[in-house]
Amino acid sequence: MKNKLSIALGLLAVSLIGVLALTKSSDNSHLTEANNTLTNFSNRLDSAQANFANSLNAFITISNTLNDCESVSLAFSNQLTVAQTTLATQSGQIDNLNHQLAAAAAEKQTLAANLNDLTNQLALLNTKLATTQAQLTQTNLVLNQILTDYVLLQNRFLRDVGARVMAERRFNNLLAVQAQEKYLLKNPAQAISAESIYADLNVQVTSNGIAQVVAPE
Repeated sequence: MKNKLSIALGLLAVSLIGVLALTKSSDNSHLTEANNTLTNFSNRLDSAQANFANSLNAFITISNTLNDCESVSLAFSNQLTVAQTTLATQSGQIDNLNHQLAAAAAEKQTLAANLNDLTNQLALLNTKLATTQAQLTQTNLVLNQILTDYVLLQNRFLRDVGARVMAERRFNNLLAVQAQEKYLLKNPAQAISAESIYADLNVQVTSNGIAQVVAPE
């Protein structure tokens, strides 16, 4: 009975050892699988960390690029503001130039009208000048004729004065009067009448009936 118990215990022990061995083998297998899984997970974690680092670097690069874009956008916005200000200034200058151009055109039109008026006035003045010149020429001719007539009249007047002085001297000279008397006694003249006295002479009769003799030409 005791031997059977020992054998049973031995068989039980062997069975337990076998179960333990199988359990240990299964545990080792699970442990190896777990280690492999852990290693794989660790590798995947390293890869994920590397990818995260790369993504972080890319994000930083994108952030820097975005900052650069914001700086460029701000600079462009400033340039746009300056350009808009310049455009507004130039637009005002263009409006001012347009007003000046319109004023210059109106002034040009006024000057053209004034020039036309001056041209017409100049033509009228030239016509008047030509007329005046012709009148001056005619007046000059008349003055020359008057001067010529004046010289002739002056010479005739001097001759008449000289003849009168000679006649007065003759009638004031007793010998000359006596000689003329003797001549008239020897050569009696025809009867002297008013008609014979005024013959071939220019006579002017005034309103009071007095006759005046004008010296013959």
